[in-house]
Amino acid sequence: MTLKAHGRYGYSPIVERKPYAWPNGTRLAVYLGLNLEHFAFGEGLGAELAPGGPQPDVLNYAWRDYGNRVGAWRLLQLFDQLELPASVIVNSAMYEYAPQLLTAFRQRGDEFVGHARTNSERQSTLSEAEEQRLIAEATDVLRRHEAVHPQGWLSPWIAESHVTPDLLQEAGYTYTLNWCADDQPIWLATRRGRLLAIPYPQELNDIPAIVGRKTDAATFADMLVDNFDEMLEQSGTGPLVMGIALHPYLVGQPYRIRQLRRALEHISEHRSRIWITRSGDIASFCKALPPGVVP
Repeated sequence: MTLKAHGRYGYSPIVERKPYAWPNGTRLAVYLGLNLEHFAFGEGLGAELAPGGPQPDVLNYAWRDYGNRVGAWRLLQLFDQLELPASVIVNSAMYEYAPQLLTAFRQRGDEFVGHARTNSERQSTLSEAEEQRLIAEATDVLRRHEAVHPQGWLSPWIAESHVTPDLLQEAGYTYTLNWCADDQPIWLATRRGRLLAIPYPQELNDIPAIVGRKTDAATFADMLVDNFDEMLEQSGTGPLVMGIALHPYLVGQPYRIRQLRRALEHISEHRSRIWITRSGDIASFCKALPPGVVP
């Protein structure tokens, strides 16, 4: 029996790969993926605090908007206090809706990662031409405001069509955060070249954990601490990437940010032994390695 396959990468056991180190001889790279998202009012997709009623769903819309008005600013202050860089995963609609917020992260020197137009829509439901246009529209907004082409992309809801990696590579992207299949970066095949997949977590991600599994704030922070401690030990045999996926309307709530601070303080205490970085810096480092090192 032959199963249908994606053809993007072959099987590669992590225990059989060539070892390498991150900058300064470190073996564990840690990055924060902060999702800044804007949603349509009265239509489209969106995470729910409680089951939504008929549109307009004011309760869930306003809860999500708290992240842009309050939560993200609290997280920015926390990142400043702990001197932590961030990969800002941004809907292009945010530039019109909350420009002050993006200016504040730009002034920190954070990376901006493409995140389509809005999380109210999925790109996987579009035709190839429509998806290509969506990627082009979102990319153009980021490029105009940041004066640089974004390196990385994360699809809203991690939704891909069968040609998404091809379209991203052809649009000038060098890495994607969509594929959570590994603890190391891996190369994906596309129809016109390669696209690097940087590990982006679906376990250490506040939406699946808090919205999906109803994990409480302290337990989510414990997950971060335990995952970090274990990966730091495991990294003795080879390089690893630990991403932390955050959404301001979730971890920006006061009782959750207090627990998040505890976890990030624990990670920061080990900064001499790890590489605290941005996802784009990981991609740039991997691209410079000799061929065959990254599977």
